[in-house]
Amino acid sequence: MVITDIIFRIVLAICVGGFIGYEREMRNRPAGFITHTLVCVGACVVSLIQIQMIHDTMQLIEENPILANAMKADLGRVVAQVITGVGFLGAGTIIYDKGSVKGLTTATTIWVVACIGLAIGLGYYQIALISTTGIGFIIIGLKQFEVKARNRRFSLHLDIVYQSTNESFIESTAKLFHKNRVQVRDIRILKSDNPDEKHCRFLIHSGIIHDKERLINKLLADKSVIALTRLN
Repeated sequence: MVITDIIFRIVLAICVGGFIGYEREMRNRPAGFITHTLVCVGACVVSLIQIQMIHDTMQLIEENPILANAMKADLGRVVAQVITGVGFLGAGTIIYDKGSVKGLTTATTIWVVACIGLAIGLGYYQIALISTTGIGFIIIGLKQFEVKARNRRFSLHLDIVYQSTNESFIESTAKLFHKNRVQVRDIRILKSDNPDEKHCRFLIHSGIIHDKERLINKLLADKSVIALTRLN
């Protein structure tokens, strides 16, 4: 390969990985600008090494035909190893916290960036650029649509006043939400003027098909609940 071609592919990998990583960085995700850029460039470098290995192998066979049956260069094997290795890297960004899983999008973008880096390294520029445009639309455009949809239709604030003697109320309520496949996005302890009462606010995401009324009735069935207010 000529040096200009190598430089162009690596620079393009830096631009593509940096573009996707910048979006993750702005959202304060575990893997951001530097991580995505390095993953994309690393995958690109592996592709370049593999291409160079094939070129050198073919050249060596041309010079020594007797080695044709003893030497081979498998392009697919190296690509598969990169994708598998990046999968472990992405798994490190996934966090389980308060009944919900975080970091799946970041883990996915790391894997996709590695795939794009391989495409750039192998010289498939159209695939790399078109897929980068599509990824940008998904993680920026569609993500905004998803956030707005959740906030308007599927998220709910519940103000709950309960007896102060029930010290495990918040923990047991969070478990109830988790058992009913409801995500707890936030828990706030609010000030109460009555020493016999405690006041808390749950921000939950109930999903598109979940029966919210049935869930509220389960909460009201708790004898320690004094009052429950639903805030849309």
